Amino acid sequence: MTTSKPTRSARVTRVRVTLAATAVLLAALDLSLKTWASRALADGTSVDLQVIQLRLAFNSGVAFSLGDTLPSWVVLGVTGLIVAGLAVFAWRAVRTAILPMRLGLAAVLAGAVANLVDRATDGVVTDYLHTGWFPTFNLADVFITLGGAALVLASLRTPDSTTQDVAR
Repeated sequence: MTTSKPTRSARVTRVRVTLAATAVLLAALDLSLKTWASRALADGTSVDLQVIQLRLAFNSGVAFSLGDTLPSWVVLGVTGLIVAGLAVFAWRAVRTAILPMRLGLAAVLAGAVANLVDRATDGVVTDYLHTGWFPTFNLADVFITLGGAALVLASLRTPDSTTQDVAR
């Protein structure tokens, strides 16, 4: 029995499907936690976990409440365009990206999609992680931050090592 080596096209498709599936799973995790927080912490309850507290908050703006005075449709529209652009970029870039870049792209895309979906329902993003010294945030924000850090660190590698031929 002979096994044939997958074509380059098949490998690219597999990498892209993996990116999309990872982003969807991470976004679903964040959206599930937002749903839980909205129900469990709605009465003002705060859960102290030592390093971090679970405390419900809502953000009508973007990072650090920037743009919170803008109409919600403007914030939703602009963030929607940014997320669409990010998705197109990730879809194209993941083809030749090394694993840390793929993971970073999936994490950033997951966080952006989760916050966009959350905002689309009522014009605000649900936040539930509070440190006491930093604005309240959510898991999607963590994905965006860690994914961005992974992209920066991966891009610091030598130019020849930042991409790989998927056919290998």
